[in-house]
Amino acid sequence: MPLEFEKPIEELEAKIAELEGFAASSGVDLSGELQVLRERLAQLKSETFDNLSRWERVQLARAPGRPTTLDVIGGIMTDFVELSGDRTFGEDAAVVGGLARLEGTSVVVVGHQKGRDTKENIKRNFAMPHPEGYRKAMRLMDLADRFGRPFIAFIDTPGAYPGISAEERGQAWVIAQSIQRMARLRVPAIAIILGEGGSGGALAIGVGNRVLILENAWYSVISPESCAAILWRDAKEAAKAAEALKLSAPDLLSLGIVDRIIPEPGGGAHRNPAATLANIKQALLASLAELRSLGPEELFEDRYRRFRGLGRYQT
Repeated sequence: MPLEFEKPIEELEAKIAELEGFAASSGVDLSGELQVLRERLAQLKSETFDNLSRWERVQLARAPGRPTTLDVIGGIMTDFVELSGDRTFGEDAAVVGGLARLEGTSVVVVGHQKGRDTKENIKRNFAMPHPEGYRKAMRLMDLADRFGRPFIAFIDTPGAYPGISAEERGQAWVIAQSIQRMARLRVPAIAIILGEGGSGGALAIGVGNRVLILENAWYSVISPESCAAILWRDAKEAAKAAEALKLSAPDLLSLGIVDRIIPEPGGGAHRNPAATLANIKQALLASLAELRSLGPEELFEDRYRRFRGLGRYQT
């Protein structure tokens, strides 16, 4: 289903497809009419996607069909061996991870995992991890340090699961532990925000030497709907909240919260996942190359300086 601001584009694409079908079946030459419509479509796409509001980018970040963590691992890496469980309570399907190879380099990967349909989203808890998901992530961080492998995290969550069961098992505590553990890694750590980057649920695996973000992803202390519900007592004011939060990729880059924006194909990552994966791979390899010459202590200090340097104030 197209997003509200995509509907004019979808309607024009459908009209072009209908005319192309008619021309092919009837033998009538409609090349002139089709050329005009294609030019109009290109102009409409440019006007729409070159001037997206922050709220529209949030909607694109949630669009069905965007590459998930498993899509990225399967598309740009090889020899993936998934590891499960936290050795304490159980398995959390909202977080996936394991060992893989990236262009011949052994890496440790972890990420939030969304589903493709309602059934899978229920299984994955809509990518909202329980504490055992973050304990699984810390297991993988330990492996990365033990074997000297780069650690790569893919972020795509509306936030950590806020239910009673998660709180009973120490949700806030384990998020803090995960942040601390990732901060102390002695190997290159790269975090990539694929779609949604909600609050501590995202930051728990976001303490990287380099933090990258897809062009239409968002990263914030709170979702626009929750922010609107607090400030204006109405979640329908989410668009206003998104503007105030400055949660889009260009905002985050200008504030120094992210280090690089990974471009998406025209119309968003869900329209051309293959091109998106190619862009992710290129950006990931470039970031790893930047960190290759740093030793364990230098990587730790680099990460420390990066996060200590965040934030601006006026006196």
